[in-house]
Amino acid sequence: MDSLKSRYREIVEKILKEYADFLSSDDQVKVELVFDRERDRYLLVETGWQNDYRIYGTLLHIDIIDNKLWIQHDGTEEGITDEIVAAGVSKDHIVLGFKSPELRKHTNFAVS
Repeated sequence: MDSLKSRYREIVEKILKEYADFLSSDDQVKVELVFDRERDRYLLVETGWQNDYRIYGTLLHIDIIDNKLWIQHDGTEEGITDEIVAAGVSKDHIVLGFKSPELRKHTNFAVS
């Protein structure tokens, strides 16, 4: 299972890096990647200021739990699941953690 976890890490990191490159940072708002490989937590965060307004928030948060990708938060327009599936992760290894357990069973993805 370690090779599966390693593969999932590579996929998640690659996709998040692509999002970070696409969004890119400007002088006032930075896009930050947070990779905690020891605990298998991966985040894409915005931080900074726009005019006098504080910008801070998580755009994407994915955890690897029990050899499944848990999408804890997806703040993208299109959603990240299609990209994860296109990268070779089966839908039964993707949990939409931002949906309640009751709603998850009505999706084409893993319940937990």
